[in-house]
Amino acid sequence: MTHHKVVIVGSGPAGLTAALYASRANLAPHVLDGMQPGGQLTITTDVENYPGFPEGVMGPELMDRFRKQAERFGTTFEFAEVESCEMEAHPKKLNFSDGSFVTCDVLIIASGASARLLGLENESKLMGYGVSACATCDGAFFRNAKVVVVGGGDTAMEEASFLTRFASEVHVMHRRDSLRASKPMQERVLSNDKITMHWNKVVVDCLGEVSEGGLKAIVIEDTLSGEREEFACEGLFIAIGHTPNTAWTGDALPKDEAGYLDHQPDSSKTIHEGVFVCGDATDHVYRQAITAAGTGCMAAIDAERWLESTGRG
Repeated sequence: MTHHKVVIVGSGPAGLTAALYASRANLAPHVLDGMQPGGQLTITTDVENYPGFPEGVMGPELMDRFRKQAERFGTTFEFAEVESCEMEAHPKKLNFSDGSFVTCDVLIIASGASARLLGLENESKLMGYGVSACATCDGAFFRNAKVVVVGGGDTAMEEASFLTRFASEVHVMHRRDSLRASKPMQERVLSNDKITMHWNKVVVDCLGEVSEGGLKAIVIEDTLSGEREEFACEGLFIAIGHTPNTAWTGDALPKDEAGYLDHQPDSSKTIHEGVFVCGDATDHVYRQAITAAGTGCMAAIDAERWLESTGRG
């Protein structure tokens, strides 16, 4: 058994910022990387909206900088994925799939969320090269371009509306003949001359090569006739929602219907003493690297103060 004062689950912007603050407070945090060290930014190419990088920065490079900064002050790392947890009592216990486990006084949950994708082979290959799951992150790269948004809920409508600021044409592909989005969001999209709706259409393939500039077209299928056709475009934005990476917490913490973890208002504290949450595991509204980093800072400060108040610091 290995015991740590602070364990952080997740190594994206939230987890690594929490690690930076905790390590500078001499709390010797131990980060469990999970299956995607660095989080969603590791599959992002250019990041132009993170403060301090006027020329932009590659997503993997940004997360590498986060990691090195946390390591500089004593953060340790372990490539491990938590299968289950026991957090009601002290110490907290995190169980791994190989039967091993670690314990800790403080648990900071920063396990993030994963964008739901279409499951196409070329979709993953072209991610960051014309294919995106975040219009707010990548929309500015598609000035005067023809882009496609997939989805029919509020997220898709928000993405489509946002993209009209940059793209010359925005085409929304929806598998049904009516939208799930709220009425105000529907009206905003349907009344926008830059947006064209394509009903009963699904995307079944992405065409293009990274070496040749990325996405060139998609293949769409009519859900009624089964007919397929190529549709030329320069950007494909998949807006069918996100799944928070919180299944491993089981019933230990309250969640909303989508699986996002609850926390106390204006705090990272949860219903359990010594357990804190931050980043996209709890945030379904903003989902940005900068906001995740901010909540990671909050979690580390909350954890430090809790340790001091309980005499465990």
